[in-house]
Amino acid sequence: MTQVPRSRQDLQQETRDTLVTAARVVFSETGYHAATLEAIARRAGYSKGAVYSNFSGKADLFLAVMDANMQDAGTHEGGWDLPEPEADDGPDCEALPEQFDETIQGMGLATLEFIAAAARDPELRPEMTKRMAAVTDHYAATAARADHDEADPLSSAERGALLAALDQGTALLTLGGSALIDQRALRTGMQRLLVPGPSEKPREGAPGAPALHDARVRQRLAASARADGWEETLVE
Repeated sequence: MTQVPRSRQDLQQETRDTLVTAARVVFSETGYHAATLEAIARRAGYSKGAVYSNFSGKADLFLAVMDANMQDAGTHEGGWDLPEPEADDGPDCEALPEQFDETIQGMGLATLEFIAAAARDPELRPEMTKRMAAVTDHYAATAARADHDEADPLSSAERGALLAALDQGTALLTLGGSALIDQRALRTGMQRLLVPGPSEKPREGAPGAPALHDARVRQRLAASARADGWEETLVE
């Protein structure tokens, strides 16, 4: 049988996929800032020119890695479901090889670096916002399917955002060296967000106020900053 030659588009996609796979390894090993396009190209078996033929630069390549990771995690499949307790012995709960666990941790640290850089870059910030929206939409779809009280003060979108915050925030604590929250605690907490108790009441809080720390924590930090003369250092 005559083999049909692959199209130019297929070859380019293969090159992109290979570069993304190599970039994932390099970013997880060295971090975002320390990674170089030369190292990624060498790992993929291509020249640096091949990288620039497919990506505008390191940031664009990292975004492609994020997209691939989100795809692998099932973010683009319309939601995620927490297994029932009796289903916890399934393949999703099998122990991972130590090397793979280290790769996940390394990629998490690299992502923190990238988020901090993107938050300060007016061109990258919208791209990062799109990915964050995809993550929260992913959890919101799960929250919408869960059984919950019709009187729940939180919408599915809000519960989804809180699920994402709990999942990602726990990862942040873990990357920082904390072992206080394990898989059992994480899954229990997420289940509570999915199916809240009927007696839950909304808490006080200013609508639209930034959720970067609880209001009381913010007030304490502000008081400490004022005591340190922070306001005097501000430039108008």
